[in-house]
Amino acid sequence: MKTMNSSEKQRSNSHQNEEKTAARRALSRRSFLGKSFAIGAGTLSGGLLLSQRASAFASGTLTPGDAGLLRFPAALEILEADFWIQYNELGGIQDGEVPGGFGINEYTKALAVLDSDMAQYIHDNTDDEITHHQFLNAYLISKGADPANLDAFRTLMGSTATGVNPDLIGKRLTNLTQLTLDTSWWTRYRDDSHNPDLDPSFVFPQAVPSLAVGQHTAIPRTDGDLKKKNFIQAMANTAGFHFPTIEQGGNSLYPSLAQRATSVEVLRILISIGPTETMHFQTWSDKAGNAPPLTAVDPVTGVSVTFPDLNSPPFGGEEFQTNLIMPEPCPFLSRSLPGCSIIRPTKTDGVAMGALKFLTDMGLFIGQSSAFFAYMTQLAQDADAAVRGC
Repeated sequence: MKTMNSSEKQRSNSHQNEEKTAARRALSRRSFLGKSFAIGAGTLSGGLLLSQRASAFASGTLTPGDAGLLRFPAALEILEADFWIQYNELGGIQDGEVPGGFGINEYTKALAVLDSDMAQYIHDNTDDEITHHQFLNAYLISKGADPANLDAFRTLMGSTATGVNPDLIGKRLTNLTQLTLDTSWWTRYRDDSHNPDLDPSFVFPQAVPSLAVGQHTAIPRTDGDLKKKNFIQAMANTAGFHFPTIEQGGNSLYPSLAQRATSVEVLRILISIGPTETMHFQTWSDKAGNAPPLTAVDPVTGVSVTFPDLNSPPFGGEEFQTNLIMPEPCPFLSRSLPGCSIIRPTKTDGVAMGALKFLTDMGLFIGQSSAFFAYMTQLAQDADAAVRGC
C-alpha cells in the first residue's frame, strides 16, 4: 500500500470529503428529518412524525414494516460508521477508502499489542459499516421510502488529540470517551447450558467486571492522555473489548429482524448483511482475548480499570478461556432438542428497542439531544412493529 505524505493526505482528504458531501446531499433528498429540524432541537412533534411516515410509503413498493426493518439498521450502521471512523483516524489505516485523520503512533502501537494487524482490521471494519448504511439507504430510496438521516445530530466533540480529522471535531454522532461496557457476551458464547432466549433471567458473568462500572475512554481525548504508557494500553484494551461488544449486537440484530420481513428481497438483505457482523464479532472477540492484563487509573476522572488474565484464577475454565472463539453449543428453541451452536439471542420481540437501550446504556450517546433519542426511538418502534405480510 502506498504511503502518502502530509500534503498528499490533505489533498486526498479534501477530495474525499467533497465526494462524500455530494453523495450525502443526493442521499438525503428524501430525508426523514427534512429541513424542519434544527441542530439540537429538543423534541419531535407527533404530527411531524405521522405525516412524514404516511408520505414515506405513498409511492413506495415496500410495506411500512419492511421499510422500518431496513431503516432502523441503516441508522445503527450510520452510528457504527461514525465511531469506527474515529477509531480509524487514530489507530487504523487512512487511505482513499477510509480517509481522514493521521493516526496517533502511541495509540496505534498499543492496539498492535492485541494483534499486529489491528490497523488493517479497524480500517476494513470501518469500510464495511460505511457500505452497509450507504446500501441500506440507497435501497430505501430506490423503493420510494425515506432513508435514515442523522446529520442533524452530528454535534458531539469527540477527541481533540493531534491525529484526528480536525474537520470533524465537534461533528461526531457517538461518544467513545465515557463508555460503560457489558462484556457478558464473552461468557454467553462459551456457556453450553444457557441461552438468553430460553433463560432471560440468567446473569452471564462479565469478562472484565471493571468495564461495567464507571465511564472509560477508548480513545485519547487530548494529547494529555498520551503521557502514561500504562494508560495508553488501558485505552487500547478498552477499545479491544468495545469492538466485539458492538459487533455481537449486530450479530443478533439482523437475524432477529429478518424473522419479521415480508419481502423475500428484504429478507435477503438482512440475512446477507448480518453474517458480516458475525465475522466482525469473531475477529474482535479473538483480539480482545489478547489484551494484556493490567490495572490503570484514568488521570482525568480517577476511574480505575483492571483487565484480568482470563485464563487464570479466579477466572479460567471454559467460560473464560481466550482461545474458545467458536460459539459453544447451547439449548435452542426447546430443551427437549439437542444443543446447537448458534447466534444468541435471536428472539425477535422488542429486539430493536433492546438494541437501542443496550447502546444507550453503554454511554455511546452521552451528550446527544432529546431529539436524537426521539428519532431513534421512533425508528426502533417502527422496526419492532413490523409483522410478516403487513
